[in-house]
Amino acid sequence: MKKILIVILLTTIFFDIKSQERSFEAPDYEKISLEIQDSSSVYYYPKLMSRLVAYDSTLTIVDYKHLYYGYIFQKKYQPYWKSSDEEKLIKFYRSEKISEKDYDKIIELASHSINEFPFDLRQMNFLGYIYHLKGDEGMALKINMRFHGTFAAIMSTGDGKTCETGYHVISVSHEYVFLNFFQFNITSQALTGDCDYLSFEKDQRNINGVYFNVKRLMSKNLENFKSK
Repeated sequence: MKKILIVILLTTIFFDIKSQERSFEAPDYEKISLEIQDSSSVYYYPKLMSRLVAYDSTLTIVDYKHLYYGYIFQKKYQPYWKSSDEEKLIKFYRSEKISEKDYDKIIELASHSINEFPFDLRQMNFLGYIYHLKGDEGMALKINMRFHGTFAAIMSTGDGKTCETGYHVISVSHEYVFLNFFQFNITSQALTGDCDYLSFEKDQRNINGVYFNVKRLMSKNLENFKSK
């Protein structure tokens, strides 16, 4: 997957997770829930989702927070969702070089996966990369803007230094997208209270690990389990 990271690493959006000055705020789930259900609100979910699907470049980080964290209140939300196209796509992930003849098939599969889960960041990253290889920089930019809008929303919820200030995620897979984005090498993973804690290999950044808040994810999973 390292080669696939070229597109997201070439963008002009950068984050410093060690910064003491970067402001953040945990999502107010109750407020988000009310706003996305209010048809008179600018955050009414169907309207926001239509803008996301249309690659609306005017979506703000607040819009993305309502989209991303509001998704847990949608019937389609599955805490441990896995792409139905994962097995078909995995051979392409592992390829040293992707053949030009496979571009359209990969676009079809990755797009289908994103239609199933609009915040499938792994496939979003891959899709942007394929459009880049294909020479369609316009679509590559649209995909990358959507990727970074979602990623920025996650980053705005914490600093990852403690469980209390952990980054809020609605999918465990997003933790690994985070690791790939910042090129961290994980050494261990542990559930600590409401958080996943991922430890890293020591490097020049001297960051030992990062906390991800998964409370809502686990609560929804428990709720689904009890309803069976």
